[in-house]
Amino acid sequence: QVQLVESGGGLVQAGGFLRLSCAASGRTFNSYAMGWFRQAPEKEREFVASITWSVGNIYYAESVKGRFTISRDNAKNTVYLQMNSLKPEDTAVYYCAARRLRSGSYYYSDSSYDYWGQGTQVTVSS
Repeated sequence: QVQLVESGGGLVQAGGFLRLSCAASGRTFNSYAMGWFRQAPEKEREFVASITWSVGNIYYAESVKGRFTISRDNAKNTVYLQMNSLKPEDTAVYYCAARRLRSGSYYYSDSSYDYWGQGTQVTVSS
């Protein structure tokens, strides 16, 4: 079965950085895109970034553009989220997700994603 395992979360001061990893297993992902979402306390889950496995098309939420970088290592079946210049408002549980590329599936919509990881906590102190 498909497994997505996130790691790399933690506590960091504002202005600092973290790198999240998402190790994917259980199937081939050539026709999939990977996404990072986050959910802060009492807020809805929101899109952060997305990348397709094969071509590497990348999308970011406006709130993280220029600070976060998504990348993938196809050989390791791992997706990364490099987060720089972190702000307290970046504090959330970060989730990795996989989406099969198909008509009507959108990179920014969490309902388009088929598989989810368990999440990793990122806390940015001011």
